[in-house]
Amino acid sequence: MKSKKIILVMGLPGSGKTTLAKELVKKLNAEWLNADVIRGKYNDWDFRKEGIIRQVKRMRNFAKKSKKKYVVADFVCPLPEQLKIFKPNFIVWMDTIKKGRFADMNKLFKKPKRFNLRIKEKKNEINVIQVLDKLLGYKWKNNFPTIQMLGRFQPWHYGHRSLFEKCLLKTGQVNIMVKDTHLIGDNPYSFKQVKKNIISDLINFKNRIKITLAPNITEICYGRTVGYKISKINLEKKIQKISAKKIRKNLRSQGLLKKK
Repeated sequence: MKSKKIILVMGLPGSGKTTLAKELVKKLNAEWLNADVIRGKYNDWDFRKEGIIRQVKRMRNFAKKSKKKYVVADFVCPLPEQLKIFKPNFIVWMDTIKKGRFADMNKLFKKPKRFNLRIKEKKNEINVIQVLDKLLGYKWKNNFPTIQMLGRFQPWHYGHRSLFEKCLLKTGQVNIMVKDTHLIGDNPYSFKQVKKNIISDLINFKNRIKITLAPNITEICYGRTVGYKISKINLEKKIQKISAKKIRKNLRSQGLLKKK
């Protein structure tokens, strides 16, 4: 099958490879090649270089023989030589942990120089969206149910991103409205700067967001239910404690932001 895509989910043991692969297999109706399952089939638990090379050749043969349009393989893939043998069309690097549970594998593992997507957090639902969008693409649908986020984002930070991710999982699209508060009070960032920061952070979701400039909205009123609702999303306390005010103060102390 000429159009077959072989997807490799790689990373240290415990990085979340299998969890992600399992969901991708469901979404893509793909063939699943799990390293432990195949090693068990051959009762080959040799993790020396010879055993690792032998194993990747097996997985390559299984991938080539598959009749499915997509093949998802998850294994550590510590050596660049393995990538040359396996020849994946799409590489997801699960860079979510600094060290795995096996010291020998930690020493052996080489960070890949080439990959299609690098994932840094174990957020499986969000990670599935990132992979599928990178692989298949996504087109914004203006009449599709969409979540509205409204704020100053002075600056955009991890707390905002965490809220965005919760919103995204509700409908799959988020409209981010930036209040026009530039130079009002302690709001040093222009809409252009805020938009640039958001896009930089959400680059893997670029087709699922719209970023627009809004008036300095201070109150939202409604007379009756008209097809939308206003709801609060409860984030973890440590995320709620993230303060843009403190971030601005820290940036000023480092000389990275003009003093008020």
